[in-house]
Amino acid sequence: MLTKILDEGLLQKAKHLLESADKVAILSHTSPDGDALGSTLALAHHLTGEGKEVKVLLPDPFPGFLAWLPGAADILVYTAEPDACVAFLDTADVLVFIDFNQPARMGGLADCVADLKAKTILMDHHPHPAAFADIVLSYPQIASSSEIVFRYICRTGSFDVMTTDCASCVYTGMMTDTGAFTFNSNNEEMYYIISQLIRKGIDKDAIYSRVYNTYTADRMRLMGLVLYQRMQVWEACRAAIITLSIKDLESFDYQVGDTEGFVNLPLSIEGVDFTVFLREETDRIKLSFRSKGSFPANKVAADLFGGGGHLNAAGGEFKGSLADAVKRLEERLPDFIL
Repeated sequence: MLTKILDEGLLQKAKHLLESADKVAILSHTSPDGDALGSTLALAHHLTGEGKEVKVLLPDPFPGFLAWLPGAADILVYTAEPDACVAFLDTADVLVFIDFNQPARMGGLADCVADLKAKTILMDHHPHPAAFADIVLSYPQIASSSEIVFRYICRTGSFDVMTTDCASCVYTGMMTDTGAFTFNSNNEEMYYIISQLIRKGIDKDAIYSRVYNTYTADRMRLMGLVLYQRMQVWEACRAAIITLSIKDLESFDYQVGDTEGFVNLPLSIEGVDFTVFLREETDRIKLSFRSKGSFPANKVAADLFGGGGHLNAAGGEFKGSLADAVKRLEERLPDFIL
């Protein structure tokens, strides 16, 4: 059995709001990952089964290795279909925000929803959510937003009618946000949930293969460049950094999602407890942070780059050059060494 982590009062308010709605828009964050897609699509399947008109809206494209997810073909991407996104949002009764804790994480969709009158629900597992939703289901102790969606479905009495498609989306989000259950995953209830998803007919081995074993040859060659020429190990800080420029990415026909997981690679080096991956974009540097044990990846992200996240997984951005971002890390990282 599962502990009743979700607050009963808030859960019932969310349930009542969604039951009274005819049209629901579900939104997630920029650079959507497995948990963003898994959680939003799982809730979409659930609400569609209850007779609602539902659309998942994302600010920008998602990785190709997630395109197989049931319902992914129906997602509206703002950068590709802005008019369709605005039209759906303008007529939605309820907006559900999933897997982010700040409005800015919606990218271009943030301005689209700013003045809407629709009621809003937040379902998220990141700490310190901003006050931008009417009902907030925020549980940082839970490893993924997909697990929160699963718990919501169960607590509202709908587990029996959960479809295999819905269950597959939940499992994908849980798996990807824990590195295939290699971090933030030492919780017995997580494995009870997996057992229930298997009861619903998911093929967990096939899901793993679809996510992690469908990369291109160019992506593998890019990984080779990363390991051989773009990784630095800072032994004194027990850290490693990886940098990739736009030129690097273009040389290997970069596609969205090709760098997924690169930040985790140095953590397999003995003596490395913290890693940073810096990827150059046209107007900013995107940073991903990972750590082992008690090293505060989220504090480094917040203090140095205005980002945030969890103890062992965080993100941030830097308006400047790749070299300047590395310099900031080099100068300030020693301050975080215990």
